[in-house]
Amino acid sequence: MKILKYVICILFGAMFINAGLNKFIMYMPTPELEGELQKVSEAMTSIKWLLPLVGIIEVLGGLLFIIPRTRALGAIMMLPIMVGVVLQNAIYSPSTLSIAGVLLLINLYILFDERRKYKPMIEK
Repeated sequence: MKILKYVICILFGAMFINAGLNKFIMYMPTPELEGELQKVSEAMTSIKWLLPLVGIIEVLGGLLFIIPRTRALGAIMMLPIMVGVVLQNAIYSPSTLSIAGVLLLINLYILFDERRKYKPMIEK
C-alpha cells in the first residue's frame, strides 16, 4: 500500500509540475476553445499575474507533493487549484469531470492521510 501511495503521489505531482511548467514554456498544444470557455480563458490571460502565479503554485505544490516529508504542505497548496479545476470541468467541460474528480479524490485522500501534521495548526 505504501508503494502504491508513493507511485500515485509521484504521478499526481508530476502531472501538476508539467501543467505548471507549460504555463511558462508553452510546449503542449492547447485545444481550440469555444463559446463561454473562450471568454473565461481570455479573462484569465488578461490578468497578467494570474497564470504565472497558478503555474508557480502548481510546480511548487507538485514538487512538495512528491516528497513524503513535505507532502502535507503540497496537498494543502494544491487544494485550491484542484477545486478550481473541478469547478471549471463541471461547468464548462463535464465530459472530463471524471479525471478531475479522481485527482481531487487523490488530493483529499492525502490531506486525510496527513491529518496529524495539520493538527498543531488548529489546536491551542
